[in-house]
Amino acid sequence: MPLLLRSVLSRGLSLSLSRRVSYTQGQSPAPRVREYFYYIDHQGQLFLDDTKVKNFITCFKDKQFLVFFFKQLRRNVTSRYPEFPYVSLCGRERNFVRCDDLPIVFTHLLASEPELLSYCGGGEHLAIPFQPQKLYMPENGRLYHPAPPRSGPVGLVKSSLAFELSPHFEYEGGGPESGPPTYFHWKGQRYHLTNELAQYIPAVTEKEPLG
Repeated sequence: MPLLLRSVLSRGLSLSLSRRVSYTQGQSPAPRVREYFYYIDHQGQLFLDDTKVKNFITCFKDKQFLVFFFKQLRRNVTSRYPEFPYVSLCGRERNFVRCDDLPIVFTHLLASEPELLSYCGGGEHLAIPFQPQKLYMPENGRLYHPAPPRSGPVGLVKSSLAFELSPHFEYEGGGPESGPPTYFHWKGQRYHLTNELAQYIPAVTEKEPLG
């Protein structure tokens, strides 16, 4: 168990979310079962949900822990805590997860062959093939890419990486103000965007582009 997690458990911290969901980190609803609660921000950083100040200092950084945690991540189909739509199971530990947008956040494009998109601090150990033609940018201004099937089907592209990719988009009307992009230019190829991820993300939302 991570040192930070032990510290939280030893203090027996509890909280109530704005949605009036109450829990205690490390609670045991059944013999030998422990439950913990996490939060993923739009940068792909993982925190204990009740961490008051969420930044690079307080997020989890141990790569081995992150790789295991995210490889176990899936939809929460248990009857407990539907306000946390995802869960990462570790033996008898249930790690419930909520997020700012989506739990999979692509943070780096790795210079490999084939090119890989890395997510959530796992480097090459948490990565999938880059599929340029499947990038999708709806009217909310965020950029999305297919995610691993278990925790997908779609992941968010971190804003800084999206900014790096933005010059490669082609718009039928000449610019972003004309609507979503139609093509993506990459490594000498012109990809027609399939926009197949549109079925998973509303075209118009209340969310603003991420900073």
